[in-house]
Amino acid sequence: MTRRNNNQWPQQGLRQDPIRQIFDRLFDNQLFQEGSTDDSSVVTSQWIPRVDIKEENDRFVLMADLPGIDPEQIEVSMDKGILTIKGERQSENRTETERYSRIERAHGTFHRRFALPDSADPDGITADGRNGVLEITIPKRPETTPRRIQVGGGQRQEH
Repeated sequence: MTRRNNNQWPQQGLRQDPIRQIFDRLFDNQLFQEGSTDDSSVVTSQWIPRVDIKEENDRFVLMADLPGIDPEQIEVSMDKGILTIKGERQSENRTETERYSRIERAHGTFHRRFALPDSADPDGITADGRNGVLEITIPKRPETTPRRIQVGGGQRQEH
């Protein structure tokens, strides 16, 4: 069997076929991202936005590159400790006379999921989109100091 790199398909149309893309990435061991074994994307995604996650003292910050997507069209949800980001980048209308030498910009739906640690406070999550970047801020729960419980040396009373 001869494996081909995604950039080696003779016809550009094959690269836009979602099923072909999944098989290409599977056989190149890149199903979720080039060189990554990240499973935060579901297979139904047609492309996968790149995401940075950083932890600060009082919060987590997730930044997703989503150029060309109206922030109003991005769905962010939280359910049972899983943060989900969904959306779609619309493809441009093309006429038959347009010719492309190379197509790299991905279009279609995306779906990313992230398991949040127990220290994350789901009630305080905020999201803001600007300049093609979605920034999600997830505050941490206030730390509670362990409470020491005094063990009594009580005496047994006999009845």
